[in-house]
Amino acid sequence: MNDEAGWSGRRTASGFSWSRGRAMLTISLKPSGTGGWKICRCHIALFSDLQLGAAIKLARELARDEYRRAGRSVCVEMPGPTLAIVLARYSGSDEMSVDSSLAA
Repeated sequence: MNDEAGWSGRRTASGFSWSRGRAMLTISLKPSGTGGWKICRCHIALFSDLQLGAAIKLARELARDEYRRAGRSVCVEMPGPTLAIVLARYSGSDEMSVDSSLAA
C-alpha cells in the first residue's frame, strides 16, 4: 500500500514495517490486562502498567532516542478503532512528530 508521499507499509511478525525501501522499527502502545498501557518493541513489552499520557511520552522518547542514536527509522503507534494510529514517525532527514496533541 502506498500513500501520496511515496511511503509503503507492510506489517510483519517481527514488528517492522517498510518505509521507502528501508526497514522501519515500530514501537507499539498496547492495552495491558490491568487497565494501563504497555510499550512494546518487536512484541516484547519494555514497560507496562503506564497511564496513557505517560506511555505516549515515553514511547516517543524511546523512538526519538533510537532515531538519533542509530539513525534507524522508527514509528510509534497505538491501536485505533479500525487501524493503528501513528503517534510519531522519525525517518531520514524529516524528523516528524505526528499529532502531538495526543501527548497528554
